[in-house]
Amino acid sequence: MVELEWSRAIELPLDARAATSPAELRTAWVHRAAEDRVLALYRAARSHDEVVPSPWWLRAVAAGLLPSREDGFRVEDRIDALLCRRPGWEFVPWAADGESGYWEFMPSEGGRTGHRIPTTIVTTDRHPGWIDVLPAHSGPTPEPIAVPGLAGLRARLGEFEAVR
Repeated sequence: MVELEWSRAIELPLDARAATSPAELRTAWVHRAAEDRVLALYRAARSHDEVVPSPWWLRAVAAGLLPSREDGFRVEDRIDALLCRRPGWEFVPWAADGESGYWEFMPSEGGRTGHRIPTTIVTTDRHPGWIDVLPAHSGPTPEPIAVPGLAGLRARLGEFEAVR
């Protein structure tokens, strides 16, 4: 029964697919309910299965790597504020179940390089910088580039945007 409850906790309404920013995507129960209740349900769901669909920030909070859900929201919002001012970046709200959206650099798809998958920025609990970049590619998904936070992303954006 807890699996069903968790599934409903991360479920987004259909209109969430039109979100143009991470803030507009935060409509599920995991985004609005009291953080201690979200953590309790998440841990209960994980007791039956080691991996359950969940936002990166919830995995980080549960592991004690991120102080709070609000800190995760702040990371997403700061990335979005940086990228929305730059031409070519688009927020993609339809990530995997439970995940936050991601950003794609559309000029890196096709063009001179012929890449079929654009450069993609995702938030992650994989490291304390919280940002991974997947370079534009056509074949197997490359290893993500761990970026040390917003300052690291800002410093390397020109490099990531150079692939066209």
